[in-house]
Amino acid sequence: MSDPRFVNALRSDEERQYEAGLRPRALDDYIGQDRIRENLLVAITAARQRGEALDHVLLYGPPGLGKTTLAHVIAHEMQAPLRSTAGPVLEKPGDLAAILTNLKANEVLFIDEIHSMSPAIEEILYPAMEDYELDLMIGQGPSARSVKVPLQPFTLVGATTRTGLLTAPLRSRFGLVHRLDFYTEADMTEIVTRSGRILHVPLDAPAAGELARRSRGTPRIANRLLRRVRDYAQVRADGSITTDVARAALKMLEVDENGFDEIDRRLLHTIIDKFNGGPVGLNTIAAAISEEPDAIEDIYEPFLMQIGFLDRTPRGRVATARAYHYFGLTAPGKDARLW
Repeated sequence: MSDPRFVNALRSDEERQYEAGLRPRALDDYIGQDRIRENLLVAITAARQRGEALDHVLLYGPPGLGKTTLAHVIAHEMQAPLRSTAGPVLEKPGDLAAILTNLKANEVLFIDEIHSMSPAIEEILYPAMEDYELDLMIGQGPSARSVKVPLQPFTLVGATTRTGLLTAPLRSRFGLVHRLDFYTEADMTEIVTRSGRILHVPLDAPAAGELARRSRGTPRIANRLLRRVRDYAQVRADGSITTDVARAALKMLEVDENGFDEIDRRLLHTIIDKFNGGPVGLNTIAAAISEEPDAIEDIYEPFLMQIGFLDRTPRGRVATARAYHYFGLTAPGKDARLW
């Protein structure tokens, strides 16, 4: 079942068709992540000049920041096809072996949620990534023997939101490792403007800035909000998105000036009200607000920490003075809290 949250950075099935149309194809069209773009441009240009496969690439960071998009861009820039799969889909070593043996020279294999692969499947990847060969066991018992199957040179692009769950041997086999950060407001404004142009939505510059500020530095959220505001403009206005129309639509969606929705507010308020601002453990917070711990850690926390509303300490999560101020309260140790 898809998550109803508008600011959830996870991709729903409905959004895949929209993302395909909005996704940039080349590095020159990719907005933001300047350091990563520059590094990839040099590595891709060098690999193409040598006629070799690009080094394996690991992309990590919160969901919705463009890891899948970058995989498509890498394949396009290498002038190679892209094969896509995901860690949870690879249940048996034979599943991955079948994909690898069918790859053509310099082809790009994208594995999303690569941290979810089982150890048995990882073992298949090690010689494939290093030596472009598979070590397969034929037969059972005393008659079993190892057979090496050569592979065509290929590029593995792995994506994960949980880099801490990657094993050291797997991570060490990636030649290019890049973390995607939240986008700046200027980059987000450019992304919203570009998406509006592709979707043929009349969108003025101040309205694009308003949407950008409330998109949590995440392109997927920006595109989702743009589509919902477009619907509002079509039904409640003349179809054009002005600042007033954008604010009215976002108010209806309960997305405030910080990009928070009801879940974000409930999470922060729970830490402040029920646990005196923390520290409080992740599982305790999850039980208190009826959310999965992984969802809190992967989706909500990164942005709240980035903008200074939440701290993560060895003893647990702590609401900052900025979080208290957001609710009109004074942090402990100063004046009495105001409701």
